[in-house]
Amino acid sequence: MSLNWKEINLILSELSLEGSQIQGVIQSAFDVLALQLYKEGKATTLLVALTPGACRLHATYRAVPKPEKPLRFAEFFKSRIVNGWITEAVQLGEDRIVRILVRRGDLLYRIYLRLWSNAANVIVTDADGKILDVMRRSPKRGEISGGSYMPEATQQAAQGTPQGTPEMPDQIEDASAAIRPKRNFEIRSFEGPGSFNEHIDAYYAEQGSSLSLEALREQTKKLYEGRLGRLAASLERLREKRATYEQGETLKEYGDILMANLHQIRTGDSWFEGLNFYNNEQVRIKLDPHKSPQANAEAYYEQYRKAKSGLSEVSEEIERGEAEQKRLEQELAALLLEQNPLRLHRILFKQRQVIKPEDKKRPGLTFLRKGWMLIVGRDAAENDDLLRHYVKGSDLWLHARDYPGSYVFIKARAGKTVPLDILLDAGNLALFYSKGRNNGEGDLFYTPVKFLRRAKNGPKGLVIPTQEKNLHIVLEDRRLKELEQCRNDSQ
Repeated sequence: MSLNWKEINLILSELSLEGSQIQGVIQSAFDVLALQLYKEGKATTLLVALTPGACRLHATYRAVPKPEKPLRFAEFFKSRIVNGWITEAVQLGEDRIVRILVRRGDLLYRIYLRLWSNAANVIVTDADGKILDVMRRSPKRGEISGGSYMPEATQQAAQGTPQGTPEMPDQIEDASAAIRPKRNFEIRSFEGPGSFNEHIDAYYAEQGSSLSLEALREQTKKLYEGRLGRLAASLERLREKRATYEQGETLKEYGDILMANLHQIRTGDSWFEGLNFYNNEQVRIKLDPHKSPQANAEAYYEQYRKAKSGLSEVSEEIERGEAEQKRLEQELAALLLEQNPLRLHRILFKQRQVIKPEDKKRPGLTFLRKGWMLIVGRDAAENDDLLRHYVKGSDLWLHARDYPGSYVFIKARAGKTVPLDILLDAGNLALFYSKGRNNGEGDLFYTPVKFLRRAKNGPKGLVIPTQEKNLHIVLEDRRLKELEQCRNDSQ
């Protein structure tokens, strides 16, 4: 539950922000801002949260974690607001909009904290109401740099209308807010000593919001259980492969038995039944009726050679997977013991996949790697389906040059350039799922999807790229094994 207007007034009266200097700012996530204030020898951290259902401002007595990379709005704050002095901090009527006036040198800034659950924002304007920057950019509302925001003028112009009527209809917090009377909000009461700020800080840390420890721990469990589930499925496939490889000696014996009995086998037979001279017992060996007797024996020898070389590799892969499983379990246990909700919120913000799941099961193979989605079409039909329904112009397309094979797509992320490491991941997949795989290396095309043109009267999925670039790839076993553990079959 967000703070109501009476509670906001009580918090502001307790804090008495006028005369404080803003000495620092921390934006631990996109919806959490902390101002480090200093007044008369006392330091205070003012927390502003825009989280739906938990919009609020109050002093916090818990450490606010810093993000690994500076966020845009915090950097703007540092350049314009930090080292300024607060000359006023008031709520505008009953609107749950707090106006903070900050003077820095000869310049006056207005900071508006709009604590509405479905339209919360922090808006910074100059003295004339011109927007300098906002925490959440909203072009539809005009809340972008260069726009205008001055809710005081709207209040004065409203006169007979209820206080808090927004400037534009789509800002109304509730469709009936403009015609119904204000609710008679009450201030929450808490037992025990301490200020209202202290009680509110403790309340939101423990319960009642998506930033509470209880809610964050549930999110943490869901995130890690998903990762552990995918890892467990990958390990199960690897163990099945190891069990097959462990039968390597039996495969060699089958080849020997078939070679010793070539005169008894005819092309077209599906089984051979005879004596296993290794243990003097009867044996029944499956055959490929389309192959000659000698080719069937050679096939078993080939399987034996693969099993012999693959057993050590798959065992190492299982060992790495089990170590990763143990690490994730330990990490989950440590996070569930974390007592600072802001720190837990920042960790989740960093680790949570930014990829939105599709409602419909997507064709092909999907790999989730370091926040990027890689999609592999395994045949012409899947390549065509992906091109028609699942990728967009800004997504990156890769394909082996001079070899038939899969299309690989890297789903674009807003404002992000594809890192070289992800490009190499996609390149390895494109070469691995092509006829050039056995060469161990090869050249690829890559270009944004918008530069692909369908071949006129060509077969399904055939495209002609333009503005393509070349990428030479050497297959990396380590990279391919890591990608296998990132495979997401649920997509």
